[in-house]
Amino acid sequence: MPKSAKHLLIGSLEAYSGKSATILGIAHQLKARGLDIAYGKPIAGGWGQSKMDDDDGDVQFVAQTLKLPKDRLQPTLLTLDNVTVQKRLLEEDQTNYQELLAQQAQQQQGDLMILEGSGTLDEGKLFDLSILQVAETINASVLLVARFHSLLLLDGLISAKQQLGDRLLGVIINDVSSDQINVINTLMLPFLEKQGIRVFGVMPSSNLLRSVSVGELVRQLKAEVLCRADRMDLMVESLTIGAMNVNSALKYFRARHNMAVVTGGDRTDLQLAALETSTQCLILTGHIPPSKTIISRAEDLEIPILSVDLDTLSTVEIVDRAFGQVRLHEPIKFQCVCQMVDEYVDSDRLLLELGLEPANAL
Repeated sequence: MPKSAKHLLIGSLEAYSGKSATILGIAHQLKARGLDIAYGKPIAGGWGQSKMDDDDGDVQFVAQTLKLPKDRLQPTLLTLDNVTVQKRLLEEDQTNYQELLAQQAQQQQGDLMILEGSGTLDEGKLFDLSILQVAETINASVLLVARFHSLLLLDGLISAKQQLGDRLLGVIINDVSSDQINVINTLMLPFLEKQGIRVFGVMPSSNLLRSVSVGELVRQLKAEVLCRADRMDLMVESLTIGAMNVNSALKYFRARHNMAVVTGGDRTDLQLAALETSTQCLILTGHIPPSKTIISRAEDLEIPILSVDLDTLSTVEIVDRAFGQVRLHEPIKFQCVCQMVDEYVDSDRLLLELGLEPANAL
């Protein structure tokens, strides 16, 4: 009879900590070392998620990217939102989710089942599916991905250790700016290790991983593409509002990199200035079509122009939100995260603590 898989539950202290990216990078690396990997996301949705998110799309992207067969994918048990919570409160949903989870775990084959946890330690508790409850139900080790804001992150990690106890395998600290790396390595890491919290890696910030494709901006803004619809793959790393005089704008534009420029359809001077700098797309507001000169120049430079039925403030809010809730559905991001995990995560130590051995050495 085939042995059932060991389980690693990867969670976070807050939504959008880089959990999905880290899972992809770790799973890819362990697969390359000959391990039979499975993947699942028991609980989807959550309060950190927006309506623009697509959890099923995330699961399918992971499956396709890692080339996982169907028997190495575990179906999601529950989508956490207002509707499912109300059903639980009204006792319309009396499902024993822990029992379903345990049944899935017993049937899962392979070397390691990597489960993507909810956005926080407590999400899902109403359904007995918090991080700790899931870990105890299926005898999983927990790896936390924690986005670094400041050394105050220590409070959250110490609290997580108190909650999870020996279930906590360790942490990966993510999104660390270059000026903080030394502080983390010299102060934070030794302290955490003394507290019994293993640190498997410190991942630096990446503009590419935080970037958004032009195609994603089109989707979220419900924009009309006026030219270069073939360049929806361009990646936008920053947002600039073109509302100043052209001399000030040129100086400002030249200091930015891979930007989206939001400006009025009547500002031909600013549009031309943007096209001559590091612009990945123009986003025009105000229902005024650009001139033929602008369209022609954008065509030549392969820069998409988008037209939105929104005011500038609403446009900026949507684009800002897109940067804060980045998905990982572009192949270039997958390549980037794989390189980062290879370089910054100690997979040898991770395997050792999981009690697994690679089938082949890298």
